[in-house]
Amino acid sequence: MPLHPDQRFDPATGVVLAAEAALLEARLRMLREALGSVDARIAAVTEALRRLDR
Repeated sequence: MPLHPDQRFDPATGVVLAAEAALLEARLRMLREALGSVDARIAAVTEALRRLDR
C-alpha cells in the first residue's frame, strides 16, 4: 500500500517482498526442525543421566 495517495505501487516491489517472505518461511522451517533435533538430544541426554543416577 502506498504511503501517500499520489504514490504508485510498483508490482516489482510485491514480487521482491513475496520472494523474501518465502525465504524467511523456509528458514523458519529449518530452524524449527533444528530446534526439534536439539530438543530430542536434550531428552536423550536427560534420560541417560537419569539412568546413571539410579
